Amino acid sequence: MDETAGRGPWWGGLVAWSRARGYSLPGSWTALVLAALSFTPSLIPRPAIFQAILAPISAAIGYGLGVLGARVWREFADRPPRRPRPGAWRAFGVVAVAGLLGSILLGLWWQRQVAALVGLDPQSIFAALLIPPVAAVVYVLLVGAGRLLASGTRRLSRRLAAHMGARAARATGVVLVVAMVLLTVNGVVSRVVIGAADSAFSVRDTTTAAGVTRPTSTDRSGGPGSVVEWEELGLEGRTFVARGPNAAGIAAVNGESAVNPIRAYSGLAGAEDEMTRAALAVRDLERAGGFERANLLVATTTGTGWVEPSAASSFEYLSDGDSAIVSMQYSYLPSPVSFLVDQERARDAGRALFDAVYEKWSALPADERPRLFVFGESLGSFGGETAFSGEYDLANRTSGALFVGPPNFNPLYRRFVDRRDARSPEVEPVYGRGSIVRFTTSPADAVRPVESPWGRSRVLYLQHASDPITWWSPDLILQRPDWLEEPRGRDVLGATRWIPFVTFWQLTADMALSMEPGPGHGHNFSGEHVDAWAVLMRPADWSPARAERLKRVVREGLREPYVATP
Repeated sequence: MDETAGRGPWWGGLVAWSRARGYSLPGSWTALVLAALSFTPSLIPRPAIFQAILAPISAAIGYGLGVLGARVWREFADRPPRRPRPGAWRAFGVVAVAGLLGSILLGLWWQRQVAALVGLDPQSIFAALLIPPVAAVVYVLLVGAGRLLASGTRRLSRRLAAHMGARAARATGVVLVVAMVLLTVNGVVSRVVIGAADSAFSVRDTTTAAGVTRPTSTDRSGGPGSVVEWEELGLEGRTFVARGPNAAGIAAVNGESAVNPIRAYSGLAGAEDEMTRAALAVRDLERAGGFERANLLVATTTGTGWVEPSAASSFEYLSDGDSAIVSMQYSYLPSPVSFLVDQERARDAGRALFDAVYEKWSALPADERPRLFVFGESLGSFGGETAFSGEYDLANRTSGALFVGPPNFNPLYRRFVDRRDARSPEVEPVYGRGSIVRFTTSPADAVRPVESPWGRSRVLYLQHASDPITWWSPDLILQRPDWLEEPRGRDVLGATRWIPFVTFWQLTADMALSMEPGPGHGHNFSGEHVDAWAVLMRPADWSPARAERLKRVVREGLREPYVATP
C-alpha cells in the first residue's frame, strides 16, 4: 500500500519528492538537528538573510555527516542499505515542521536579546518570513552539489574495483575526489577570485576619497617639500595625511598651547619592496621633524593601508600635538583577503617599518629621543607584533604598545593568552601578573590587575567579548574555546553555547557584521582609543570628564580635513 495515501497533500508531496531524489533519512535527521541549532545565539545579531544562508550550510554539513555515519555503520555491519520503515518519513516531516518553526521563533527571541546587548535595534519579526524559502533553496543546491560529488565518487570506485578490492576501491575513490576538489578550490577558484579582487582593489587604490585634498603643510607626506609624491600615497594614505586635528583644534579642546602633529606615510606605488618603502617613510618623517617631537608612533596598517583615524587623532590630542605618526602601505586588498595572500608581506612590513624607525631613533642621544610607541588594529596588530620577539623586547625598545581587536592568529597575542595566569578568563586574561602586558575590554575602567605594579613601558591589548574578529578560529569546528566555557563577557548572551561545526559558521557570519554594533561592541572601537592611550601615555590632570569630552570630539571630527595653523 502506498505510504502516502490519505495523509494529506503536503506530506504526500514531501515523501514522493524525497523518494524520487533518493534523500537519506539518517542524513535528513542530522541535517534537521544542525539546522535547528544554527538559530542559537552567537556574538552579533544576524539579519534574516544571514540566517537563511547559515541554516542550510549547517544543515548540508549535517546531511553529509548523517549519510557518512550511516555508510560507516553499514560497512561495519556488512549489509546493504535498507528502505525506511513505514511512517519514518512522516515522523520526520512532523518533527521537522514543528522543530524548525520553534527554532525560528526562539532564534528571533535570542537575536533581539543579543541586539540589546550590543546596542543595535532589534530586527523586524516579519523579516523571519524570508528564512524558510531562501534556506530551502540554498539547502537543496548544497546537498545537490554534494550528491553530485558522491555520484562521481561511486563511478570512480566502480572503475577502481576492477583492479583492487571493493572496500579499497571505495576508500581510494573518496581520497581522489577530495584531493581533486581541494586542488580545484586552491588552484583555480582561489586564483580567479583573488585575481579579480586584486584587479578591482588596485584600481580603487588610485582613487581619492570625497573631500580629501592634498595638504598644504610641510607636516604631512604629500605636502610641500615631502619626499613622497601625493599620487603615490594610495587611497588610504591620502586620506590619512589629509585629515586629523591641527594645533588650533587641539588647543581648543585641551585648553593648552599645541603644535601641528606630523603624519608621514608611504604607499605601495612609492617603492617595490617593504624595506625601501619603510626607508622612504622614515626619510619623510625625518624631513618633517618627526624625531624632534616628544612622542613618536609607529602605526601598522590593515590590508588596504588604513590607519584607524580614532586611534591616530586620540594620540595627537593626548600629546598636545607634540607628536609624529609614521605608517606605510603593504597591500590594497581588504584584510581577510590580504591575510590569505599577503600574510608574509604584512609580517615583513611591520618589521621593516619599526626597524627603520628604531635605527634612526636609537642613534639619537638618549635625552633627545621621543617616547616611542607602537600601534596596530585588527590585521594591523598582526603586523605590529612581528617586529618583536616577546614582552621583554617590547618593553626594552618602546615606551608602550597598543594592539586593538587582535585576530586570534596573532602569534604574541596567542602566546600571552594561552599562558595567562590561572583563573583569569580568556576574554580579559592576566599575563605575567600584568608587569608588562595587560588586557582590557573597557579601557575606561581600571585595567586588571589593579593591585600589581605596571612598569614604565606598557603593552595593552584592547578587545571586546563580542568581537568575532578576535574569537574566530578554525579550531571552533571541533574544539570548544575557553571563552565559551568560562563566564560570558559583559555583552555576550549567557545562552551562547559552543556547537561543533555550527559555532564556526555562526562566527564566520558574525565577522561580516562585526562593525555593525555601536562603539564598545563587536569590532567597533571608535573613541575607546582615547582611554587606551591615556593608560599608556599617562597625561597629567586626566579625568573621566576630560575623557568623555575628548571621545566626543574624536568621534565627531573623524572626517574633518586637516588645515595647518601657524
